[in-house]
Parts: sequence; C-alpha cells; structure tokens
Amino acid sequence: MRIVLVGPPGAGKGTQAAFLANNLSIPHISTGDLFRANISKQTELGKLAKSYMDKGELVPDEVTIAMAKDRMEQPDAAGGFLLDGFPRNVSQAEALDVTLREESMTLDAVLDLEVPEEEVVKRIAGRRICRNDSAHVFHVTYKQPQRDGVCDVCGGELYQRDDDSEETVRKRLEVYHTQTEPIIDYYKAQGLVVTISALGKVEEVTQRAMDALKREDDGQ
Repeated sequence: MRIVLVGPPGAGKGTQAAFLANNLSIPHISTGDLFRANISKQTELGKLAKSYMDKGELVPDEVTIAMAKDRMEQPDAAGGFLLDGFPRNVSQAEALDVTLREESMTLDAVLDLEVPEEEVVKRIAGRRICRNDSAHVFHVTYKQPQRDGVCDVCGGELYQRDDDSEETVRKRLEVYHTQTEPIIDYYKAQGLVVTISALGKVEEVTQRAMDALKREDDGQ
C-alpha cells in the first residue's frame, strides 16, 4: 500500500507510522529522516537543504519534494510506502500527485489521525524530559515519575522543553490548521481519506488504523 499519514502535532504520527509500516512491510518515510540522511551523506539535496537551514530559512518545497521522490524510487519502496510529514501543504500534495503519475503509481489511502485540540495540548505540554538522556520521557498525567521532577531511570532532572510549552503548542497547532489541514479536503475530493480516532492506547490506535486500511484496501 501507498499511504500518507496526516495528523496534528501530538497525534502520535511517528509512533503509529513505525508500527503500521512494520505491520504492512513497507518503509516508513519521514521528512525528518530524509533531511537527516541527506545532510549526513552530504548529497547535493542535503547540502542545498542545509544552506537554507543554516540561514534559519524554511527549506523550499521543491527540495523536500525532490528528496521524497528520490526515496520513493528506492528498491525497498517498490511495493509501497508510508509517508509521514510529507506532503505538508496542498502544493506539496499536488507535486506528489504529479510524481506518482509520472511513475504510474497511485496513493491507496490518506490516514487522518484525529485528536481533539485540548488533548494535543495536554499530551505535549505535559511532557517532561530528562536532562541527562532525552530518551527518558515522562508525563505529568500519563507517565508520572516516582519522584516529582526526577528521572526514574538515572536520577536526572526532568524539565519541559521550550517547544513543549502550551503557548508554543498552540502556535504549532495554528500552523497545522493553516498549512497542513487543507490537504485533508484536497484528498477527500479524491476519495482517499480514512479518518480514525488517535485516542487510547498505542496498540488500540494501531489496530483501529489497520482495520480501517484493510477495509479501504478491500474497497469497502
């Protein structure tokens, strides 16, 4: 299957993308990974992207699209792929359609992870990260440490990242609503959107998504 994964920040896209790609035996293609890989390997696209990032500027759509196109043409993506973080706006979605047509390919589904806005704020603003190891993540509601402000794993100080503050989260949501959410209507017009609730345990959301995608694949 060829799938685009869409959802607001805090919807658990990265986690669900990894589980779904594994279950469907297709590569998980995330824009973050694409940028890191191209910059690390110092590809021409990576150098170009870095030149914008070093100036604090947004990487132009055409560079992101070229990276995604190159990745989708790799042998492991021949049987399908799951796109996470791309397309990010309607112009990227239109460019993706052109690329797929050129390769005689089509999308099978656009999976929309739906989460109430206040839940997004609660999920992200409640995160606390260990200063010693950012892989140690806790939450004031969902995963409380045994001692307030102290990492259970190594005893390091837990803190809230600047980009996890409620004000920043709400600004990120505004950007999502303005730039990314319109692609849902774009794909709805093509009959591709499958919307599921991203509330509940990770494995419950994964199963919900798998069931929805199976129905879509069966043409129901």
